[in-house]
Amino acid sequence: MTTLISVRPLFHPSIEEITVEGILHALSDPVRVAIYADIVSQECSQNCSTFLTVSDKTIPKSTLSQHFRELREAGLIRGERRGVEVHNTSRCVELEQRFPGLIRAIVNAHAIQSRDEAQGKKRAAQRTTRRALTNK
Repeated sequence: MTTLISVRPLFHPSIEEITVEGILHALSDPVRVAIYADIVSQECSQNCSTFLTVSDKTIPKSTLSQHFRELREAGLIRGERRGVEVHNTSRCVELEQRFPGLIRAIVNAHAIQSRDEAQGKKRAAQRTTRRALTNK
């Protein structure tokens, strides 16, 4: 006997339903903005499993599903079921038409912030190393 599993279709708002507030809310979480910036930078779709580690942090699958739902429902990504996986692509082209320059500005600002944080961590590590060497 074969059991059929019903799979609900993924919700994607129409471009007219997408709001700046929804976009900013979805990208206010550091994990979500890192995921989205990575998706935007890729030319092909990304499955959710690609992001089990984000910014050197392990993300549980259940939490990851919630992050992708937030991004999808805000209209930032389009998810497509392929078997048991969902592949995600950015809706940048559509968003650029609705809100010119917004996504590019957010992704660029995130890149600057990430670079600055990495440089700060590097400087802190160098200070720790110098202190350790001078205390020997």
